[in-house]
Amino acid sequence: MDLSSVSAGAGLVGATIGGAMSFLGSWIVHQRQIRAQWLGQDRLRRQNLYKEFIQEASKCYAHALQNEKPDVPLLVVLYGKISRIRVISSPQVLAAAEQVLRRIVDVYFKPPVVFSCTQLQAMLQDGSVDVLRDFSQCCRAEFDMLRAQQL
Repeated sequence: MDLSSVSAGAGLVGATIGGAMSFLGSWIVHQRQIRAQWLGQDRLRRQNLYKEFIQEASKCYAHALQNEKPDVPLLVVLYGKISRIRVISSPQVLAAAEQVLRRIVDVYFKPPVVFSCTQLQAMLQDGSVDVLRDFSQCCRAEFDMLRAQQL
């Protein structure tokens, strides 16, 4: 074997390995960027859905407190939001959302609340006014889990 052939072959092998490693490194970085972007978009979708659910559930709860007759369109909107939650959320968030809906429906079976200072104070003290607390806590736990996955 000619020494110049060995040297040329070694240079060619080295360049090939260097190019392959550069390509592999670039591909790995690109895949991580895509994953981070997807996770960010997923988080934003969830945040928007949870915000919408909280807004609609709050309206529905306020209506339930003041009326005996259910507002069916509002309840249908909540069912729609729960169906979207079912698709993209954890089982814990879904269970908490379903519990919110059950609590709202249960309020319709009670007499309307005539708000007085003492009535409002009693509801604040016993926690019955905050039907979204468990849902909010489950959402926070889910976001904490997603954040940990991203790191």
